[in-house]
Amino acid sequence: MRNNITDYGLLLLLALIWSTSFLLIKVGVETIPPFSLTAGRLCIAALIFWVYLGFRGEGIPLHRQALILYFVVGIVGSSLPFVLISWGETRISSSLTAILMGIMPIATFVLAHIFISSEPMTRRKTLGVSLGFSGLLVLVGLSALGTLGDNLIGQLSVLGGAICYSFATVFVRTQPAFEGYKMAAGMNTVAAIVSLVLAFTMENPTQLQPDTNALGALLILGIFPTAIASLIYFRIIKNLGATTFSQINYIIPVLGGTWGMLVLGESLGWNVFIALLLVLCGVYFIQSKSVG
Repeated sequence: MRNNITDYGLLLLLALIWSTSFLLIKVGVETIPPFSLTAGRLCIAALIFWVYLGFRGEGIPLHRQALILYFVVGIVGSSLPFVLISWGETRISSSLTAILMGIMPIATFVLAHIFISSEPMTRRKTLGVSLGFSGLLVLVGLSALGTLGDNLIGQLSVLGGAICYSFATVFVRTQPAFEGYKMAAGMNTVAAIVSLVLAFTMENPTQLQPDTNALGALLILGIFPTAIASLIYFRIIKNLGATTFSQINYIIPVLGGTWGMLVLGESLGWNVFIALLLVLCGVYFIQSKSVG
């Protein structure tokens, strides 16, 4: 029971950490273009883990199963969705992006039923996923659906990123676990290498002149939403399951609205509180041990 409480607390902490990414990225991209910003944060995270491994006198597992994990999660669960979602967001609204990202918990729910014997579909889980998606719609408003169909390429890009996250989440759940910091080191290293290639292909990082605010945002992105978040990510998927973890995509927008109030002085409407209630109820039903 105590472990479950800890894991739920970590789920909320991870949502809180990831919800700050939107503000930090907004600051960072002012003088650091998106591909370079992504590569920078991943390089910082990878460096943190390798320094830690160096102090411990350890390396990372390099057997076939571990290498597959690093490459699948590093590319499909990090580099590729970062690029797809960032590119898509330059063409569609943030509200529609949030709704399209809501496909991630739904796709994870279906994939988990197919590939994970311990996470079958049940009526209660279906209700939970539906409540979570309803909370997302309450938060962003049905009016955001009015642009659905406009700029189809941008929308498909965001959907592709969301589905990448689903595949990576289910894949991690099906793999044998080893130390989280070693998994995170391998995953971030692969993601950093891929992102560096993309950054030097699409942009020219050596010619950048970032300001102090952007560098500060980059450093924080590398430490918290990337490095620390990686450790929590592997633990939660293993302990709470892929479907429960995926509900984080419904919690993050709600917390993002809270950050807007605290940092930008925006006001919170009634919809934020109702959305949070619906999302939390959804998590409760999904994690329930009852079957149906």
